[in-house]
Amino acid sequence: MANPTIRDVRVILTEPDNIRLVIVKIETSEPGLYGVGCATFTQRPSTVVAAVDDYLKPFLIGRDVADIEDIWQSSYVSSYWRNGPVLNNALSGVDQALWDIKGKMANMPVYDLLGGRAREAAPVYVHTSGSSYEEVGDKMQAFMEKGHHHIRVQVETPGYATYGNRGAAAGTATASNQDVSQGPIAVTSWLRDYQDDKLYAHPGGVFEPKPYMRSAIGLFEYIRDRFGYGVEILHDVHERVPPILGVWFAKEVEKFQLFFLEDLFSPEDNEYFRMVREQCATPIAMGELYNSPHEIVPMIKDRLLDFLRMHMSQIGGITPAKKFSAMGELFNVRTAWHGPGDTSPVGHAANLMLDLNNYNFGIQEAAVFGERTKEVFPGCPEVRDGMMWSNGKPGLGIDVDEELAAKFPLKEREFGGAWDTVRRADGSMVKP
Repeated sequence: MANPTIRDVRVILTEPDNIRLVIVKIETSEPGLYGVGCATFTQRPSTVVAAVDDYLKPFLIGRDVADIEDIWQSSYVSSYWRNGPVLNNALSGVDQALWDIKGKMANMPVYDLLGGRAREAAPVYVHTSGSSYEEVGDKMQAFMEKGHHHIRVQVETPGYATYGNRGAAAGTATASNQDVSQGPIAVTSWLRDYQDDKLYAHPGGVFEPKPYMRSAIGLFEYIRDRFGYGVEILHDVHERVPPILGVWFAKEVEKFQLFFLEDLFSPEDNEYFRMVREQCATPIAMGELYNSPHEIVPMIKDRLLDFLRMHMSQIGGITPAKKFSAMGELFNVRTAWHGPGDTSPVGHAANLMLDLNNYNFGIQEAAVFGERTKEVFPGCPEVRDGMMWSNGKPGLGIDVDEELAAKFPLKEREFGGAWDTVRRADGSMVKP
């Protein structure tokens, strides 16, 4: 008997908890058989909708849903130019939905289709941040009491914008325990006036690398003094420091034994990872800004990373992700798929399928979803005891309540919802 074919491809936009989510739903010729996939590009959602509606949908109607590999490969080159975030996210929505359908047809969770489980559940890391070392430590304590052993830590740099924690506005730095070895962080009047003048179209915070690095190092010292080395800590630089300072920072934090240091450089500066590897043993994670195999393959081949942090929908879905993971296993580079709130619950379910199957899994970033989001996405993966657990249902094990999703339409945003621009004190842009 012939396999079902693709009857319709639709995009569902929803924002139940102030994060714009993009879901692709594929309906088949078999009544009641459908699949869902994550295509979330939260900064440019309408472009993904156009890519699906105007180009992928007419290209895919009538195709055999079983032919995931051929559909991915032919869709990938159907635009001729490829490896951009818009087209990759659109393709991911289709790809994940097809894997969801295949699992339902086989009456198996996707991890069984891939060869079965290599572990019972996926250890996760959670996020803490605060305006002081004590606040971060207290939040860590609360997570540890809930069974979490991997915690990302970020702290405010007084007077400056800081990734991972909304820092004080310039000019409002107050006395704190931070940076005591270097003296207080002074915010000069000219910097305060410069920021208040709003000289740029999209004013964000002011960031300076050395105050940030000193406050982060102080945080690591505080955490190790308070908790010792029995808890794993992670930290995200988010590419904001000049590369040579990043090399120094990686060397300086080696003694604190981080589980990993994330996004030390931007993709344009990949070669600097070679300098880090030659000078210290700080574990390095990178990848959420990668789109192309040309960025990723050399980093695995040369063992310049310890953890692959790609955003699965950004690279095109489960089909390419499982291949990068297999290559990583051969080079002892583990996975740590990007998993913040702007990876939809459907995307987290897709991450989990590979987490459970892949031998070279390292850690999974966990998002704490609000109750409204969980209601919109029944079957949202459960996080408990420091791990993410599958419900064992066929396919991805998750669905979307379209009627409820429609009650949370995307909100209008200034500048279209562009990523917040952060500047140096002289007004020059800082890469996010």
